[in-house]
Amino acid sequence: MNNNSIIPGFDDEKDDSLKIRLEKIDEVNGCIVLFLNGYIDTYNSSFFQKRVTKIVEAGFFKLIFNCSALNYVSSTGIGSFTAFLKTVKPKGGDVVLLEIQPKVYEVFQLLGFSQFFNIKDNLPDSIAFFKTSGQEVKSEVFPKIFSCPICSKKLKAVKSGRFRCSECKTILAIDNNGQVFLG
Repeated sequence: MNNNSIIPGFDDEKDDSLKIRLEKIDEVNGCIVLFLNGYIDTYNSSFFQKRVTKIVEAGFFKLIFNCSALNYVSSTGIGSFTAFLKTVKPKGGDVVLLEIQPKVYEVFQLLGFSQFFNIKDNLPDSIAFFKTSGQEVKSEVFPKIFSCPICSKKLKAVKSGRFRCSECKTILAIDNNGQVFLG
């Protein structure tokens, strides 16, 4: 199945710096995964925005961005994600960032945007988020095993609060939902 079979004309415009592959999630109405491969910066952000606008115009308001192959996002790119969030929220949709790389996540954190986005580690969690109509599935968060966003050392938090990475000594904070932040 190619992108044009999901959204007619989607692949009419291409950009070598950012490839987007679409996968419709049949079990959740209006839900689609965008597999992003490459980077998003000032030069290709308008291409990115046009492609996602086409998706939203086709009736997809529940957007899951798989960021596992996204190796760089500039502040302009983060502005694009924020614009998508503002577009789909009033329509009952939301944005989930999936498998986000530590260096990309760091940009979201440094600019203060990580708290506005639902960030998930895997596709089943992302789908579950939308199946519960955007309400967080309440499960036991702690103890939480996660990777340090700086050095990638596996760490365990037994409760929310601030602590220091045992490897690189970076000060980290973890909130009640298990989201990890610098500082």
